[in-house]
Amino acid sequence: MTFVAGVDSSTQATKVEIRDVESGEIVGLGRAAHTAVTPPKSEQEPAMWWTAFQLAWADAMHPDVAAISIGGQQHGMVALDVDDRPVHPAKLWNDTESAADARWLVDQLGDNRSWADAIGSVPVAAFTISKLSWLHRTRPEAWSRVAHVLLPHDEITRRLTGRYTTDRGDASGTGYWSPATGEYRWDLLDLIDAGADWASIVPEVLGPMDSAGSWDGAVVAPGTGDNMAAALGVGLGPGDAVVSIGTSGTVYAVSDTPTHDATGAVAGFADATGRFLPLVCTSNAAKVLDAVRRLLDVDHAGFDELALAAEPDGPVLLPYFDGERTPNRPEARGTIAGLRTDVSRAQLARAAVDGVACGLLDGLDALRSLTELTGRVFLVGGGARSVALQRVIAGLAGMDVIVSDTGEAVATGAAVQAAAVLEQVDHAVIQKRWGLGTGRPVDGVDGADIRERYAALRDA
Repeated sequence: MTFVAGVDSSTQATKVEIRDVESGEIVGLGRAAHTAVTPPKSEQEPAMWWTAFQLAWADAMHPDVAAISIGGQQHGMVALDVDDRPVHPAKLWNDTESAADARWLVDQLGDNRSWADAIGSVPVAAFTISKLSWLHRTRPEAWSRVAHVLLPHDEITRRLTGRYTTDRGDASGTGYWSPATGEYRWDLLDLIDAGADWASIVPEVLGPMDSAGSWDGAVVAPGTGDNMAAALGVGLGPGDAVVSIGTSGTVYAVSDTPTHDATGAVAGFADATGRFLPLVCTSNAAKVLDAVRRLLDVDHAGFDELALAAEPDGPVLLPYFDGERTPNRPEARGTIAGLRTDVSRAQLARAAVDGVACGLLDGLDALRSLTELTGRVFLVGGGARSVALQRVIAGLAGMDVIVSDTGEAVATGAAVQAAAVLEQVDHAVIQKRWGLGTGRPVDGVDGADIRERYAALRDA
């Protein structure tokens, strides 16, 4: 038997999934936690990711693998010196200290449209380019020592292979690589520091079928960003959309052509196969449900029971607890409206579920404006286990909603990539062989006028 490994190095943990390359059967699983972070300052030590990988790898009780791929949290800034030591802790996607830098960068190029035309997206605090600007502006001594800039998945791949590489999917979230042209935009990097030797600082962008090198005899695939890997793991097809509910929420679809949204709502990313992945990201998703559940002092099942017991006519919750990325409000906080003296615990639970659902569905609407969605909505991620959230989204989405059968979409997608690169076959061959792209249909519940009331609070 031949085995491949997929790794998910996320904000919260590293997960390893080892599969038989022929059947797709899972033969090993491992997990190790990361240091917890809370915006506005959200930083981790890259060495911790490598330690977590080693622990998760050991936990998987792995056989020898023929190929491995790393899926990692997007956007994070890993700035290394000539000896591969971080000049500053890695700033993560949900760090908002660089919000002012994102606004400054937009002004330097002119406006949102100029950025959308250049890279398919408008910079926000999450993007790597904003974090590089922050480092240059606030930490000049550290900046003077920068020799390499990588993304989180690139750093794990570097540890495996000794090479500085990335892939088109993760590169498309930096803010200085164009999905439309497949090239770095040196002029955008020069906005930060025109004297830097950027060509030696940024990693080589590998193609979907390229190898990054080898590790213990295994082929190391290019790896990719977490959302790109999840698209592979879910088996996303034309016309389908994914709603991924983790710490943050993402909504995305596959497109044959690049997108350029000047509003900034839809990021025009590339995917891991050679196509494109227009995506909307919200900063607040499952963690909002967890926060309200904690206040109500119930477990997950009890929270769902409370939320489904309430009618959708109670308070309205705007879930921007830790600042928001879409819409771009990095300094925002959560807001609740419509409270009465007879407010119940069930109404508060339902308000949290409705608020998260409405934020995600705003993303689905933005996606529909740029690409045709005629298929299904796949729900993935830890938050997708919430029965209440499943049913509310199904009642409001206007499309068939299914809960994906893929348990760990990012790790599974990374394993798909590893198998495809090993065999040099299209990713769809592996997805079909492993039976990906299936799920359980969800029956919706009545959402009444919650989307209208939510929009009124959002736009007030």
